[in-house]
Amino acid sequence: MRRVSTPRSSSSTDVVYDPDEGRVSVGYVRRAHGLRGEVLVRVLTDNPGRFVSGATFYTDDDPPVHLVVSTVRQHTDGLIVAFEEIPGREQAEQLQGSTLTIGASERRELGPDEYWPEDLAGLAAIDPSGNHLGSISGVVFGDAQDRLVVETPGGALVDVPFVEAIVRDVHPSLGHVVIDPPEGLFEL
Repeated sequence: MRRVSTPRSSSSTDVVYDPDEGRVSVGYVRRAHGLRGEVLVRVLTDNPGRFVSGATFYTDDDPPVHLVVSTVRQHTDGLIVAFEEIPGREQAEQLQGSTLTIGASERRELGPDEYWPEDLAGLAAIDPSGNHLGSISGVVFGDAQDRLVVETPGGALVDVPFVEAIVRDVHPSLGHVVIDPPEGLFEL
């Protein structure tokens, strides 16, 4: 089965912020938690294990805030995370709504038939004969399978199951994916 991978990476503390490198969202600070500077984080990565003591993140704020994880524990709504730089509730409240990011180069290596969502967005969707079906405008993540959202030339959105039987070839370097749609999929 083909999969679109959500960001994940190692937890190195040697990360230096590079403003020219693409940033990848791995967590979202929902709110402050308690009085000791902890925050509730919604995990946006396929590797929640990257939230460990010593992991380094930058916020999406301007300017970005550098944060190093000191402790992490599970919570029913995500993770409770304490950062070395956040000593109390007031500072934790200032993080509410911030997205935690890593550099694109920190992501793990992809396996065969895995793709980053941003590598698929904008690719042309063609059928096996080379006829233009539209372009990929997004990805819908699913438990059983992911789906590519193809915007047709007429502006309609079509969810295409991202399975090998339908999405025959993926060529980000060539700028297209080959889709062999079942009858009626693109008839709107």
